[in-house]
Amino acid sequence: MRFSISTAFQPVDHLPVLARAADELGYHSLAVPDHVVDLEELATPYPYTDDGSRRWDFSAEWPDPWVLIGSLAAVTTRLRFFTSVYVPSIRNPFQVAKSVGTAAVLSGNRVALGVGIGWCREEFALLEQDFSTRGRRTDEALALMTELWKPGWTEFEGEFYAAPRMVMEPTPTERIPIIVGGLSDVAFRRAARHDGWVGDLYSTDQAISLAGKLADARRAIGAEGDFSVITALADAFLPEHFERAEAGGVTDCWTMPWAYYHGLEASVDQKVDGMERFAKDVLVPLNG
Repeated sequence: MRFSISTAFQPVDHLPVLARAADELGYHSLAVPDHVVDLEELATPYPYTDDGSRRWDFSAEWPDPWVLIGSLAAVTTRLRFFTSVYVPSIRNPFQVAKSVGTAAVLSGNRVALGVGIGWCREEFALLEQDFSTRGRRTDEALALMTELWKPGWTEFEGEFYAAPRMVMEPTPTERIPIIVGGLSDVAFRRAARHDGWVGDLYSTDQAISLAGKLADARRAIGAEGDFSVITALADAFLPEHFERAEAGGVTDCWTMPWAYYHGLEASVDQKVDGMERFAKDVLVPLNG
């Protein structure tokens, strides 16, 4: 079982400290969320709460993921980074490819692109992108970006995007993994075509059930090779709890380990202490 630190809603000045601690303590990666703006009034309900309200208040900070990853890669040596999740369909895919590819080069290939199709209709309108075609545009953008990340000349012709013969440098020296968020059957099929799936907060039983659905989606298309199932677990805190999740198909758990020891409103020193204690209590017994 691999463990990632979630950076959602954390003060930006805490993040270099948390990244260095995660790098030293053996955590696998940092998970970086994405929103361009936080609009005061929304008609679109937030899809991950029962009443549609957002989980954060307006003081929450949303740094640009790829600027942040580039900065944190410079103060770490082995820690990986992924977005949880980035919304390419509210942006131009050429600019997304440039940002992600540059972060991959500067980090020494330590990044993965976690994507979702997006839920906030008002944010799409603000950035002048069509909300109704976001799923199809996401699929096409991923295909286009995968080509742009290859060395040499690229040409592409799609329904929404076209690339005349061009190069985009620098190019990563390794393939950038793509992981997909979402709970619909379409999202599961999209994830099955790529390198993994990233979820929200679930019980272990729910996470194992979702891992099974993803395995079914991969079998349906004959997918083989490594595949990540990344989620937070609401009822796991002992090594044996995480072992059970891993046996059920969950490969990665993202967490804020200081919450186990100090609560979510912890100081930066308490956060590092919680990471150290969780590493001793869980990472070392599980992984050595």
